[in-house]
Amino acid sequence: MVNYFIEETKFTFNNRRDCTNWIKSVIQEESYNSPKKVGDISIIFCSDEYLLKINKQYLEHDYYTDVITFDNSDDNCVSGDIFISIDTVKSNAEYFKQEFQSELHRVIIHGILHLLGYNDQTKAQSRVMREREDYYLNKRVS
Repeated sequence: MVNYFIEETKFTFNNRRDCTNWIKSVIQEESYNSPKKVGDISIIFCSDEYLLKINKQYLEHDYYTDVITFDNSDDNCVSGDIFISIDTVKSNAEYFKQEFQSELHRVIIHGILHLLGYNDQTKAQSRVMREREDYYLNKRVS
């Protein structure tokens, strides 16, 4: 089950059903060799300051970011928490000259890809992550 939450930001997330169906289709496609079910996935939209606190407290990083993913998946089930800073997504959308919704979807699918085992610690991993993001962004409904 995919759940959406708002913390310390004024934001309304529309089209939850479409987004949830998109997420489920990504998980299904990515796990076709070893099918996984969708477990509990929480997507938490928050402010920069809220995400900075999370970053400091749990990762010991003292900087702003757009997304932090906590993976609780196991071999059979994709689960976890994806924290998304709406402030940074807005800034990044402007900087990269993207629509806000497109940038938000990129960050959502980035978090989902982390739950599916993708990493972005190296240039090669980042390149693969970006390719998968682009691929799934082109398959989204809304």
